[in-house]
Amino acid sequence: MAFSNKTIVVTGASSGLGEHFARTLAADGAQVVLTARRRSKLEGISDEIIAAGGKALSVEMDVTDASSVEEGFAAIDGRIDVVINNAGISGGGPALRTPPEEFGSVVDTNLKGVFHVARQAALRMQDEGGAIVNIASILGLRVAGGVAAYTASKAAVVQLSKALALEWARYGIRVNALCPGYIETSLNADFFATEAGQNLIRRIPQRRLGQLSDLDAPLRLLCSDEAAYMTGSVIAVDGGHLVSSL
Repeated sequence: MAFSNKTIVVTGASSGLGEHFARTLAADGAQVVLTARRRSKLEGISDEIIAAGGKALSVEMDVTDASSVEEGFAAIDGRIDVVINNAGISGGGPALRTPPEEFGSVVDTNLKGVFHVARQAALRMQDEGGAIVNIASILGLRVAGGVAAYTASKAAVVQLSKALALEWARYGIRVNALCPGYIETSLNADFFATEAGQNLIRRIPQRRLGQLSDLDAPLRLLCSDEAAYMTGSVIAVDGGHLVSSL
C-alpha cells in the first residue's frame, strides 16, 4: 500500500474532512494518529479503522493550546512522517457584528493552531525530514462576504505555509497548502439545497459541489514521496471556482 510503514498525524480528525482524511490514509496502509479535543469521538473512529484492518491511535489535543499540542506529540512514539494540519473553525457574520473574542477564536484555531502543530511536527522531523500539509481554503486566496475572520486566517495559513517551507527545506521538511473549495458534507447539505446554495453552485464553473473523495488524490500526492520536489506549493481543489468570472 502507498503509505505502509508511515505514521500520519491528522488534526481535527473527529469529524468532517479530518475524519475522512484519516480513514482514507488508513485504508492506504498508514498508521494514522487522530487528534482532536473530543477523545471519545476519536476512539470510536479509531476502533472502526482498526476493525477494518487499519492501524490507528487517538490522541487528545487542543491546537489552540501550545502545551496541549506539545503533550499530544509527546504521546506519539517513534517517527512521524506526515502531519495534516486540518483543525479549524469557520465563524461568520458581518464584520461589524463580529465580537473581538470571536475573531480571536477563529485566528487562535485556524492560524495559531496550525503554527503550534507545525512547530511540534518540525521538531520531531528535523533530523529525518517529513511532510506537513496545511489545510487552507480557496477563501484564503479570494474573499467572500460575511467570513472576514475565516478568510483572513486562511490567507495567513497560505503565507505561513510558504514561510515554513522556506525555513525548513534545509531539514528535508516539505510544507504545502491544500485549498479546498466548496465540499459537500453532512453539515452543509441543507444549505446547498436552498435557493441561495443552488445559486452559489451555479457560480462554480463545473456546476457542482466537490465531494470528499475529490480531495483524496491531491492529499495523497502532498503526503507521498512522489512530491519530494514540492514545497511551498498551494493546490486549489475547487471545480474552477477561483478562475470564475468576477
